[in-house]
Amino acid sequence: MTTGKLLLTSSGITNDSIHKALVDLLGKPINESSALFVPLAIYAYPQGIAHMWEVVKGWGDLGWKSLGLLELTALSSLPEEIWRPQLEATDAIIVGGGNKFYLSYWMEKSGLFGMLPQLLEQGKVYVGASAGSLMMTSGLNFDQNRLQETSVYFDDQFNEEMSSSAGSARTLGLVEFGIRPHLNADYFPQAKLENVEKWALKTGKPLYALDDQSALKIVDGKVEVISNGEWKLFVNS
Repeated sequence: MTTGKLLLTSSGITNDSIHKALVDLLGKPINESSALFVPLAIYAYPQGIAHMWEVVKGWGDLGWKSLGLLELTALSSLPEEIWRPQLEATDAIIVGGGNKFYLSYWMEKSGLFGMLPQLLEQGKVYVGASAGSLMMTSGLNFDQNRLQETSVYFDDQFNEEMSSSAGSARTLGLVEFGIRPHLNADYFPQAKLENVEKWALKTGKPLYALDDQSALKIVDGKVEVISNGEWKLFVNS
């Protein structure tokens, strides 16, 4: 576990309870807070680029004092002194959902993975949605055999894949458990408790199944479930 404040959601700020948790972590109203949003993961979805603005608008509608976009693909080509001060000045770093393997690749390549622990120690709030939440966990679900045979990362529960040339399964491991988002969501028909339980047995670590009305509020390693919906913790020993 690490020092810091995390809000790990399945699908963002979807109800008043999760909204209140975000305000509590910020320590001040959202309209007095600044945030940087990482939209990158959605680009790897079919029609993801076309719907990117809709996603950004959803976060913007929360009423931030300022909301900027943090484009990870640009960071490695820019001098760090241009963009790092903006990270250090913001109150919250929001990492959105999409293809987790693509997101992992660019969080590492951009250097954001290396900076996040220090930024959290400085008091920044990390807010994840779906794939963004998974980046903090103990690991991602993927088919090891397919990776060895085809050099493709593949997650059969979400039918998600990415070539190893633009994908990675690295996570920061700042929490000692896994998360499976979108429990019982119509748009992910395999995200059922019985399927999550099978994967949980493979991990050897605790795993939270969260529906889109659920989130985890974490302060210095202490976990609180925030939910107006359905969730379940699988404990594996």
